[in-house]
Amino acid sequence: MKNLITDVPGVLVGNAQDARVATGATVAIFEGGAVASVATLGGAPGSRSVSLLEPEMMRGQIDAVVLSGGSLFGLDAAGGATSVLVADGRGGTFGGITLPVAVQAILFDLMNGGEKDWLKAPMTHRPPYWELGRDAARAASDVFDLGTAGAGYGATTVTFKGGLGSASARTSQGFTVGALVAVNAVGSATIGDGPHFWAGAYEQGNEFGGLGWPTKVPPSALAPRFKGLPAPATATTIALVATDATLDKAACKRLAIMANDGLGRALRPAHAPNDGDTVFAASTGRAGPVSEPPALTELGATAADCLARAIARGVYEAKALPFPNALPDWKQRFAPS
Repeated sequence: MKNLITDVPGVLVGNAQDARVATGATVAIFEGGAVASVATLGGAPGSRSVSLLEPEMMRGQIDAVVLSGGSLFGLDAAGGATSVLVADGRGGTFGGITLPVAVQAILFDLMNGGEKDWLKAPMTHRPPYWELGRDAARAASDVFDLGTAGAGYGATTVTFKGGLGSASARTSQGFTVGALVAVNAVGSATIGDGPHFWAGAYEQGNEFGGLGWPTKVPPSALAPRFKGLPAPATATTIALVATDATLDKAACKRLAIMANDGLGRALRPAHAPNDGDTVFAASTGRAGPVSEPPALTELGATAADCLARAIARGVYEAKALPFPNALPDWKQRFAPS
């Protein structure tokens, strides 16, 4: 176990980023496809083709999930990823035409100090996201970077640099579960001004510092902290959970709903009016079916725990951006010298 979502058989992940623009994309590719669904609890989401994932829709499998910065501009990343899927012969065939499905969610990282030239009039060139999606898909592997990488490259929280996180676990019945997340939260992943993560109770080993929880949470740590105030706070945490258990779309929908609890365990607040918190859930079907509700319940609880851990890892592993007034990273403040 690498403590990555790629511990789930059939899942590969690739990152691509542009340091000058301070943004990036992450692509999860499913070898052989995956059954998937989604649960969007944020109030202002940005996405591509997610309606296909509802249980009543006819398309049975998808080929990739794309997570990207760039807000609505970032939706181009799925096009670049799709070009790689076509070249690899992935997807269904209709009338002799290969049509892969890459669904996507985006986060808002347009105000992090990077050079977003396409936002200036007149626009001199297109945004970089088609190329970032292509390059991330080409880089898909069973090992990938965390922190300031891929879709987490330009991500922030209210107090520290955000980033890309991942974690994995096995259930008591032997199913593997993994989470992948780009943490661009409107609030905080840490408790007040201290080093402790809200997800500290779920940590495995020392994957994000080994500090656990403080003895008591001070009242000041419970005071709301929102990114972007007094202007409207715009942010999003986007994620994928995956398992090798064989699930249908309805069960994947339930898995996505339960996995959203991981955001509530690791971030304060989550699912806000101006964020687009979105969690995909996918089944590669490499292991046996989940035949009883208790087994699906354990899968969902494990997915939520993995997502909480992945969020903390994304912040823990991040490095601050090299721009004036950039947010510090967690290790700058709290890592032992």
